[in-house]
Amino acid sequence: MIIRSTISLLLMGVLLAACAAPATVPAINEQLVRTMTVYKSPSCGCCTNWIGYVEEHGYTVTVEEVPDLAPVKTQYNIPPTVQSCHTALIDGYIIEGHVPVEDIERLLTERPDVVGIAVPGMPVGSPGMEVASSTPQPFNVMTFDRAGATEVFSSYHQ
Repeated sequence: MIIRSTISLLLMGVLLAACAAPATVPAINEQLVRTMTVYKSPSCGCCTNWIGYVEEHGYTVTVEEVPDLAPVKTQYNIPPTVQSCHTALIDGYIIEGHVPVEDIERLLTERPDVVGIAVPGMPVGSPGMEVASSTPQPFNVMTFDRAGATEVFSSYHQ
């Protein structure tokens, strides 16, 4: 009887300790999807630089080299005003061009009702477009929706 009571008390203590233990909550960035597919030209060095940049920030990238990106842009209905040199797909969103990781993570955290975000063109100083002897250019990260409407998501005035 004493042994059974001792075991019951011991089990109760273990359960109470487990309930009282602080729960560990991972940082929000650890909860984000970190796998993307990037469509790029086989010869584009700045796309390769951007891929290296996102990989350095913990993303796993599958690269699809295509000789012509126009069909990719058409397939994903990317407005001509926001097109760039590569297209990435991540967790239901499109990332077009040299978008900073902070904006990708904000997109995946806030989950706005947009198709994706883009850095139009190839501004010097954006991730993957760093040029040592050049002054970085200011650039905007734009959202775009199914109708092709765009809006500023964030601005970089370097």
